[in-house]
Amino acid sequence: MMLLPFSYAELVNDTDFLTEERSLEQRLIYGSYPEIINDPLNAEEHLKLLADSYLYKDLFALEEVKKPMLFEKIVKALALQVGSEVNFSELAQLVKADQKTVDKYINLLEKSFVIFTLPAFSGKVRNEIKKNKKIYFYDTGIVNAITRNFNALANRNDVGALFENYMIAERMKFLHQHQIEAECFFWRTTQQQEIDYIEKTEEKFLAVEFKWNERGKNKIPLTFTQAYPDAETLIVSKADRGSFLNG
Repeated sequence: MMLLPFSYAELVNDTDFLTEERSLEQRLIYGSYPEIINDPLNAEEHLKLLADSYLYKDLFALEEVKKPMLFEKIVKALALQVGSEVNFSELAQLVKADQKTVDKYINLLEKSFVIFTLPAFSGKVRNEIKKNKKIYFYDTGIVNAITRNFNALANRNDVGALFENYMIAERMKFLHQHQIEAECFFWRTTQQQEIDYIEKTEEKFLAVEFKWNERGKNKIPLTFTQAYPDAETLIVSKADRGSFLNG
């Protein structure tokens, strides 16, 4: 059974649209597990306990985790690379482990609904990246608990990556709750043209860029739109996240 943190839609239904819109910084820093929503004043303590007990103690109890210190290194490395492509071979070298063990532990984190992966989308463009994956956490609060970074967004240099993780994780919850079968990807070329999120269903081909900084240049690469003219393209900022996360 897939048990995930509260979704944007559930939180809006519990309060109201404006209340949830004003809570974006709280969500990016502390996430939306029930303990956090019900007791926001002690969110940091709850998250540290949740991360340490669920991510480590509970998963360590499984026979599959025979190297707990290595497991912790992998989890932290993934948390520090949110929004970036992860090469499993390079990750194995970073944590000084064999790739088979790294693959196994990442698979365990996926099966436990701590993380999910997006493969690279490739089709008509010759120089599209095909092999790497991006890894996201279902809850940004867990990312911050692992890295022990609960600083305000104004004092952080990873807010764009946190926002991207939040939006894609919320979209995963939306698809699950509405029982929508979709293939999900990211897209990038060797020339560093990229799109954060690709979603393919029987009815729709969707390409989305998530932008925290609304003053920046926001556009879908021309290479993509020319190769895939049937794709619907969106630029989603923090100001219009609600319409995207409610379908």
